[in-house]
Amino acid sequence: MKKSNLLISVLLAFSSLNASEVLSKETLGQVLYFDVNLSKNRTQSCATCHNPNAGFVDDRNNGVNKMVSLGDDGKSLGDREAPTASYAKFSPKFHFDEKKQKYVGGQFWDGRAATLEEQAGGPPLNPIEMGMANKKEIIERIKENSLYVDSFKNIFGKDIFEDENKAYDAMTIAIASFERTDEFSPFDSKYDRYLKGEYDLTPLEDLGKSIFFSNNNNSCANCHVLKGEDKAGETFTNYEYHNIGTPENKELRAKNGVKTIDEGLLANPNVTDINQKGKHKVPTLRNVAVTAPYMHNGVFKDLKTVVEFYDKYNNKDRTINLETGKSWDEPEVKDTISIKELRANALNDRKVEALVAFMKLLTDKKYEYLLDK
Repeated sequence: MKKSNLLISVLLAFSSLNASEVLSKETLGQVLYFDVNLSKNRTQSCATCHNPNAGFVDDRNNGVNKMVSLGDDGKSLGDREAPTASYAKFSPKFHFDEKKQKYVGGQFWDGRAATLEEQAGGPPLNPIEMGMANKKEIIERIKENSLYVDSFKNIFGKDIFEDENKAYDAMTIAIASFERTDEFSPFDSKYDRYLKGEYDLTPLEDLGKSIFFSNNNNSCANCHVLKGEDKAGETFTNYEYHNIGTPENKELRAKNGVKTIDEGLLANPNVTDINQKGKHKVPTLRNVAVTAPYMHNGVFKDLKTVVEFYDKYNNKDRTINLETGKSWDEPEVKDTISIKELRANALNDRKVEALVAFMKLLTDKKYEYLLDK
């Protein structure tokens, strides 16, 4: 795998610094993002599971065909796919929208981190991810690096290391500030260029766009449109939580040993409403074509399969999962499926292909070469 341009820029930044110099907040966050020393065995960084070369997801095989991430210990497997960190900064703080009567925003599939800063602070302390024992241990690792020490003191105050909780929060603030840079959200896909008059859609892409944004024909726009058709800055998610009837990933569960139902939003400690069971955050469709596998548990390998899965709710002929050659598996959680939002007209095969073609348009320019892989 080629080195990330971001990682190269980090190395260049280090090599050009004098001993007396310090880093800006964003650059400090960038260096921390790539630092494997923040994991127990010094093998894993934020970039391991959110690779800038791969749409900010985990593109390692991990013995499970990229379905979930492998921990720093070399054996622990998660039960949910690492969400992309691209465009994550646009997710609002986790809250209950009184008008919609829905939970909205936050980070992770269940919104348990209210903000980008909280998300950045999660993996280092997760025993099956980066595996550090506590905040103090992490701060001690940071203090091993004199450039870190000087930069933390310059940005957050000379007494920042006197309180390990404040120092840890400072680390998450720095990482989140890097994740808010345009590197994570360039808005330069073919779709964005089309909006600027710099790209002409093919007939298939144009058909896919029309279907995607049509509430009368398809259900995509119910959850994957925030601003509206042809609006600049669209992130292709409304940040709500829904149960779309995703089946259990039996292949994954056979390897990670998990036997409990994924309760989705109900697993969030701030949510107690049983009606939220099985609901997961609506992900952005930005870079979706290059960040397989799909769904919160990586159960589907191909984007076309995902479209056909949605279509099965409205198409009596869409009975077979072409990846398995068998009937679609039952939902892991049946009682809370968003049937209203899933209701749409049936799709023929050309319309399925058109929707896939449209979603490929949402790939950032730097990842377009991955579409051919």
